[in-house]
Amino acid sequence: MDSFYIRGGNALKGQVRISGSKNATLPIMAATLMADDEVVLCGVPDLEDINVMSDVLTLLGATVKRENDVLIIDSSNVNCIELPEHMSRRMRASNLVMGALLARFKKAAVAYPGGCAIGSRPMDLHLKGFRALGYNIADQCGVMCGKAENLGGQETLLDFPSVGATENIMMAAALTPGITTLRNAAREPEIIDLQNFLNRMGARIRGAGLDTIRIEGVNRLHGVEHTVIPDRIEAGTFMAAAAITHGDVMIDNIVLEHIQSLVAKLREIGVAISSNGSWVRISGHQPLRSADIKTMPYPGFPTDMQPQMMALMSTVAGTSIVVETIFENRFMHVHELRRMGADIKIEGRVAIIRGRENLEGAAVEATDLRAGAALVLAGLHARGETRVGKLEHIDRGYDKLHCKLRQLGADIERRP
Repeated sequence: MDSFYIRGGNALKGQVRISGSKNATLPIMAATLMADDEVVLCGVPDLEDINVMSDVLTLLGATVKRENDVLIIDSSNVNCIELPEHMSRRMRASNLVMGALLARFKKAAVAYPGGCAIGSRPMDLHLKGFRALGYNIADQCGVMCGKAENLGGQETLLDFPSVGATENIMMAAALTPGITTLRNAAREPEIIDLQNFLNRMGARIRGAGLDTIRIEGVNRLHGVEHTVIPDRIEAGTFMAAAAITHGDVMIDNIVLEHIQSLVAKLREIGVAISSNGSWVRISGHQPLRSADIKTMPYPGFPTDMQPQMMALMSTVAGTSIVVETIFENRFMHVHELRRMGADIKIEGRVAIIRGRENLEGAAVEATDLRAGAALVLAGLHARGETRVGKLEHIDRGYDKLHCKLRQLGADIERRP
């Protein structure tokens, strides 16, 4: 199994281009199951999660072709409504095909999904939404089985603004008769991108980006060409990388409005940020200071940036406090950061970080996707060599991470 070998101390400098959003691409790929002809997706990142979703669509009967960063998906011959456990366990987002299959075929059987072990992510909100639309939902030995019973638009209130539940319900409702009103919906930019994609296919959805979404069911959806939005978490990771190395980096293909909470926090600790349209310049030359972070649903501070910011705060003078409110098990990277000399104390969902001037290179392992990114950032800063193992986690969400870092001047190699 490959590892990253990083010799820290190099200030990152230069320009890097952000790839398309993983978290936007995956639900859009699932939604292609609802089209009765070919869909062309542009700006698709080269990631393991994208490969897994391609395998899922292929198993269901779609044809998927890749040409550089373009996916051509034809679901006109999809004839399977069942996703078995061995496929669903490979990725959390596999659950998104259920909403699409119910919408098109009015029945589906999808095994409970897998994914990073960062905490409980139950399917109850998804199933509540399907039931409200008129589907009979049953759990049969770990398989979610749904069948149309008395379909019609309804009003649904989510107990929590779940991204996956919002996306799944939007897809299922798009081909359900009547008007569905979804309240306390997730507001992430990826929800807006899914709405835009579905509407271009012929759906009638409005309100994405707000906490109330209204979906007027239509009879059919057709193929389109669509370019996915830039990956805001990859952009944030490179912003943190520039800060932790005291570098000066120009980031291209970024929507700054999608990461305003992160931008505000970086500025609070002393990072200089300037922007002009689709690029952002990050400078971490000046001394940085400590700050407190609390993860919240969008537009609050993203939980997917918490590990990377914890790595950064471990190198900043003073005491910082991080409160994780989204996932109860998202501090698994702390033990690995401690191997590198980080001074972090955990009390429940609160991390107390006492920054120090230097971290030390060590052999560490990624425990999940964003934890792996945090360890890479720590390695870029640390004295000596850091070896980051279990890259299968990082490969799920970062497109050629080591290549992009190397073009900015990082001393990083990928080898067995």
